[in-house]
Amino acid sequence: MEGFLAALVVSFGVIFVAELGDKSQLMALTFATRFKPIPVLIGITVATAVVHLASVAIGSGLGAVLPTEWISLVAGVAFLVFGAWTLRGDSLTEEEKRKAEKTSKTAIVAVSVAFFLAELGDKTMLATITLATKYGWFGTWLGSTVGMVAADALAILVGRMLGRRLPEKTIKYGAAVLFAISGLWLILEAVNELT
Repeated sequence: MEGFLAALVVSFGVIFVAELGDKSQLMALTFATRFKPIPVLIGITVATAVVHLASVAIGSGLGAVLPTEWISLVAGVAFLVFGAWTLRGDSLTEEEKRKAEKTSKTAIVAVSVAFFLAELGDKTMLATITLATKYGWFGTWLGSTVGMVAADALAILVGRMLGRRLPEKTIKYGAAVLFAISGLWLILEAVNELT
């Protein structure tokens, strides 16, 4: 796979997995208990598109000035860190739950603002920056945005239909393993390019 398609597929997969069990996925569940699913998804999409557009701009700028071997090496290490971060897990504080439940603004604006603020500096933003240093910006942006919205839509759907979350340990360990595999792959790729 080359170019746009590779960026789209890799970014979608990485961000989808990164979002499973993330704090913003828990926020999506919380908002879905207060608002209808479609406005929640629109709000998530707007916020995600903006944050990930900024992320790919940063990542593309770094990719233009750094050698690709070193980018792959740093990206591999970053993905190992993301795997460890995933094992640590995220949870909503009581204050974050109250804010999500007591919002009096329209659902789309409320969700957009909450998600925008929650995603700044989050692992999905950092993963998108990392991916954009290696792949094209548009495919990375589109794939990461769709991946995050799909993961959050899954949380809303599962939460609304079943009334309970997916097994947290399974999600956590599965996501961590996938991050570790991706990280090791990138490190091996970088070592091969350097030798």
